[in-house]
Amino acid sequence: MSLKEGDYVLLLTSDEKSYLVEIKDLNFYTHKDYLNLKDLIGKNYGDIILGKKGEKFYLLKPTIYDFLKKIERVTQIVYPKDIGYIILKLDIAPGKIVLECGGGSGALTSAFAYMVGEEGKVISYEKEIKFQEVAKKNLKKLGILHRVIFKNVEILESFEEKEIDAVFLDLKTPWDLIKGAWEALKGGHPLGILVPTANQVSQCLSEIEKYPFTDVEVVEILLRHYKTNPERLRPEDRMVAHTGYLIFAKKVFEK
Repeated sequence: MSLKEGDYVLLLTSDEKSYLVEIKDLNFYTHKDYLNLKDLIGKNYGDIILGKKGEKFYLLKPTIYDFLKKIERVTQIVYPKDIGYIILKLDIAPGKIVLECGGGSGALTSAFAYMVGEEGKVISYEKEIKFQEVAKKNLKKLGILHRVIFKNVEILESFEEKEIDAVFLDLKTPWDLIKGAWEALKGGHPLGILVPTANQVSQCLSEIEKYPFTDVEVVEILLRHYKTNPERLRPEDRMVAHTGYLIFAKKVFEK
């Protein structure tokens, strides 16, 4: 299907710099060249278009990964390397009802909403309205804003929702809401927590021990990219290492 106004395209240059753009009547400039984005109308994903100075631009279909890497952010986001594991551990799938607390700029919210499909729903708590507005803009780009219910609460001790399929906590003091998460979850279903420091992990584990949870796990996900020269294969000089600790547990009714 040919590209039309309003579609999103990932522009990739010959030196593999990428840009997520929306097709409209606008000149788009890079460090090497520029083009008017309306010239993409009628092209197809996979095509090449030349800039005004002759630079090649590859027209790629953006994936959910590309959207998450390029989203507008006003907070630190949950990284894709962590999101993949979170989705598997929380069993996020079409039709699920997911509750998150600490939505921030909406990276994880977007991934949850993408995975739950049209029959599912994401309930996103965030105390900062300005963060929620950015998250809504990011979800609108993906066309999945309608899958999310936003709630703005300044002080939260529990959740009004019950029988939730999965709960995820990403805030400064997640231990304050572990009891509330237990009360909100269906039996046997998972809780996930993200914290940046080891002492926060300890506080969370101490609180988890007070309630009927089992299958407790703490992990850290490290991701290393490699240079793609087949004759000199070696790791990139830099890597995304520590982004946070992930804690998972499942609700039971008695220990």
